[in-house]
Amino acid sequence: MAGHTRWTTVRASTRARGISESPETARRREEIRLSFDLGQAVYDRRAELGISQTEPARRAGMTQPQVSKLELGGTMPTLPLLARLARALDASLNLELDGETSKVVFTAHTPAA
Repeated sequence: MAGHTRWTTVRASTRARGISESPETARRREEIRLSFDLGQAVYDRRAELGISQTEPARRAGMTQPQVSKLELGGTMPTLPLLARLARALDASLNLELDGETSKVVFTAHTPAA
């Protein structure tokens, strides 16, 4: 079971038993969820472009292992790095954060007419 899915299952089980989680656990769970959502968005856009991890890494001034770690949800990049990554993926980065839900999408730039 993937880490994100396992955390979600554990949280649901904990809530069903009436056990409340600590604020630190809740904060960490949210960080993991956001990191995973971002990583999935990077992977989806890169796959849409049909390029390897090396290409966006080169374009964004990163290394391939850094892109890999980001795609796996293992890191939360800074805003300047997110801006470079969006440029490297020829897209706009769209974040929707609303309570316990989030949506992270790289939207392809439309070609100039």
